[in-house]
Amino acid sequence: MSPELLRSLVWTDFRLALLFAVFIPLVLLIWAFMKKSEAIQRLLIIYWRVSSLLAVTVYLFIGNLPISFVAGILASILIPISLWFWVDLNEEIDDLSPSSMKLSFTAWRWAISVYSVVGVLTSLPFLQCSVSTTAYATPFCQVWREPSLLFKEYFHAGYTPQFLGFLGIVGLVIYVLYLGYFVLVRLGKQGRSAAHN
Repeated sequence: MSPELLRSLVWTDFRLALLFAVFIPLVLLIWAFMKKSEAIQRLLIIYWRVSSLLAVTVYLFIGNLPISFVAGILASILIPISLWFWVDLNEEIDDLSPSSMKLSFTAWRWAISVYSVVGVLTSLPFLQCSVSTTAYATPFCQVWREPSLLFKEYFHAGYTPQFLGFLGIVGLVIYVLYLGYFVLVRLGKQGRSAAHN
């Protein structure tokens, strides 16, 4: 693959991620609060907790840390799981009367799920970037840092990449600890019910 094509695909992926992972769910969450749709609100709050790993990934990329590739793939795996896992919320959403909100939410849920699965499959060749320092230093891997570095220029111009990378590591540790607690403790107690989330 040519470097120009790869760069174009990386930036397209970044724009799609902003659309599907940030802007649309934010609009849906505001809409759900305005319409007092509790099931959609709860599922979107769970989504935002899980998808915070995408923000952590951006900071890991800024810090030039190879683990950012693993974090990005993990986020793409966890996002669709978080949207379809909860039996009680799925039933409540299915039972909602037809509306433009329910249709929009359902369309987004399917779209981001498909986008995430495709993202995982297309990211697999880049896993080598996380395990090989030689591969990580190549343009094939480094091109993935460009959107994150642009984010840094807009929002954190006064901070060093090392400091922002440190914040990414702290965020990743907190995320992994919370995920471990959820899987090892809460999941056994509440199962696939989101009643206590």
